[in-house]
Amino acid sequence: MDEDDRPRPRGDAASRLVAEDLAPYSQDELTERIALLEAEIARVAAHRERAASHRTAADALFGKGGS
Repeated sequence: MDEDDRPRPRGDAASRLVAEDLAPYSQDELTERIALLEAEIARVAAHRERAASHRTAADALFGKGGS
């Protein structure tokens, strides 16, 4: 089994972010955090699109479903 096929462990980075107390942060720090998270969302979305394009190309080359 490839490492990518394994289930993600509980407590990954996103889960830790969701659980973090935001009360200690100033408005400026929260604004910076939002910008960083938006940049990460864009990075993940771009990766997802590349993966979908790769999958579409593989399906076209090898035939979807292997028949």
